[in-house]
Amino acid sequence: MKISVCMTTCNGMPFIKEQIASILLQLELKDEILISDDESHDGTFEFLRQLNDPRITLFRNTFHNVIRNYEFVMSKATGDIIFLSDQDDIWHKKKIEQISDLLRNYDLVVSDCEVIDDNGAIIHESFYKIMNSGKGLLKNYIRNTYLGCCVAMNRKILEKAIPFPRNIPMHDIWIGIIGEIYGKTLFHDEKLVKYRRHCRNLSCAGGKSHYSMLRKTMFRIHLAKNIAVHLIKKIIYQNKRK
Repeated sequence: MKISVCMTTCNGMPFIKEQIASILLQLELKDEILISDDESHDGTFEFLRQLNDPRITLFRNTFHNVIRNYEFVMSKATGDIIFLSDQDDIWHKKKIEQISDLLRNYDLVVSDCEVIDDNGAIIHESFYKIMNSGKGLLKNYIRNTYLGCCVAMNRKILEKAIPFPRNIPMHDIWIGIIGEIYGKTLFHDEKLVKYRRHCRNLSCAGGKSHYSMLRKTMFRIHLAKNIAVHLIKKIIYQNKRK
């Protein structure tokens, strides 16, 4: 099976060398890392370009939006299994092997992770414990626990998830919900990522949201509408097969 790792970058130079190295060690020649850089100005794009590794495909974009950037890079994936990656984490050396094996029986798998700071020191031993992570459509609609950098999926889920609806809170909640609706999901207990939290992070996973209450309410309303559309589509499809 071919592996596609989908990464977005934006001014990631302080940490990206270590992250890229931890991924490349696990990939075969047939696999790919697709990286969409969102107008970095700190040398990130130039560093990635000079790596000159045939497994790396690099795009330059000006979305200024992490959700749209992930949508774009996921649309370019050609693999059977798709991993999402942040620019500043560190992957466990057996992450791809373990998750790929689990995806033989599941459609979407998310692993636990250790939370680390800028210097790599552990802040929290388990993201699952912080968020009370677990399956459930309603549970994750109320409070998402599908952490994007720990998610991997098969092509069925990828093709159902993109294009993303407009006005979703973040790409990972939408992907997790699509997994709940159309597939079989697993929260794997192994900690396979060192998830870095620092002042430059674009997401607020594991921290306090910067959105106003009104904005969060509107996100949930739009999300509910899109969930309803997919649930109806699934019911219609199942009825046609009977």
